[in-house]
Amino acid sequence: MQLKWTAVALAALALVACGKKEEAAAPAAPAPTAAAPAPAAPPADALVVKIGHVAPTSGAIAHLGKDNEFGARMAIEDLNAKGIKIGDKVAKFELLAEDDAADPKQGTAVAQKLVDSKVNGVVGHLNSGTTIPASKLYSDAGIPQISPSATNPKYTRQGFKTTFRVVADDTQLGGTLGKYAVETLKGKNIAVIDDRTAYGQGVAEEFEKAAKAAGGTIVGHEFTTDKSTDFNAILTKLKGAQPDILFFGGMDAVGGPMLKQVKQLGMNVKFMGGDGLCTGELAKLAGDAIGEDMVVCAEAGGVDGDFKAPLEAWKTKFKEKNGVDVQIYAPYVYDAVQVLAAAMAKAGSADPEKYLPEVGKVQYNGLTGPIAFDEKGDIKNGALTLYTYKNGARTQIAVVR
Repeated sequence: MQLKWTAVALAALALVACGKKEEAAAPAAPAPTAAAPAPAAPPADALVVKIGHVAPTSGAIAHLGKDNEFGARMAIEDLNAKGIKIGDKVAKFELLAEDDAADPKQGTAVAQKLVDSKVNGVVGHLNSGTTIPASKLYSDAGIPQISPSATNPKYTRQGFKTTFRVVADDTQLGGTLGKYAVETLKGKNIAVIDDRTAYGQGVAEEFEKAAKAAGGTIVGHEFTTDKSTDFNAILTKLKGAQPDILFFGGMDAVGGPMLKQVKQLGMNVKFMGGDGLCTGELAKLAGDAIGEDMVVCAEAGGVDGDFKAPLEAWKTKFKEKNGVDVQIYAPYVYDAVQVLAAAMAKAGSADPEKYLPEVGKVQYNGLTGPIAFDEKGDIKNGALTLYTYKNGARTQIAVVR
């Protein structure tokens, strides 16, 4: 590119070189540009803060893992653009993203990798089955961990001081769905399937307990895996019990094909599930088997009131930046990163030992609503959002607490 220098610009350059200010010259008009200017680079002596993030970015639920990682990256970019101070230094946040493939062994391997990398904090993992075993490694290292999506109650009931979550747990999630199945959907004969993962089994058990307590009858409980594709045997067995509600504890990658086989077998049931099922991708995975108001599920989170408009605006920004809609938990990942940063700023240190107490005391208004933790590390007054599917799109029913 050829540069042309004006006399005024050259004079200004000469004065600056002599350590003098140029006051007379008017600023040159900025060159037109299609993109927003990049954030100013942090100073050379900035405090480097490493945030670990873990989710399955390969495998059957990679769409959910990538959704979470996008949320983490947006949080890191926004923090660096703000130039927040921790102590007397501007912080430069870096994301160390790892893939656990929703596999517990890989989950602990990447957790150890993050510990060895001396991350200042961790957001993740996505699944309860990887979050729980990894949490022991983070606890032993004294590194604060906030899960944006693991809902098994055991995660925060191990006695670790380092574990937190920004969504409701399966006691609330499964319990609310079980009560809803009987009291609102008028289910009498209820069948249950779970995928035997920490998440799927946990949410199914809580659902079953609540459904029984509300007066429903469990006519069968069958098991599959998180990698299965053929459910005809267990569905045929359950069909004989004539259920009016079928609850699945598992993820959308299995739930979608299961819905297709439910339809093929002519089962006339309401199909229910927790947050692992309750994604934007489910309609694509199930095809025309998604039906109209046939599926009822719940997200372990949700906003109402004054928080709705900012969250929708952020979701629009998310799609513009990443080219896809939010699946489910990206906003919770975003908030979890921000909570760690807020605690560091309050403590004046990114040292995990020094800022960990501030995580437990945080009072933070995020995209997903007010965030504060109880003595176990669970979010206080956690919300749940009930959804169904209409015209192939996830449609909100209500936010409950």
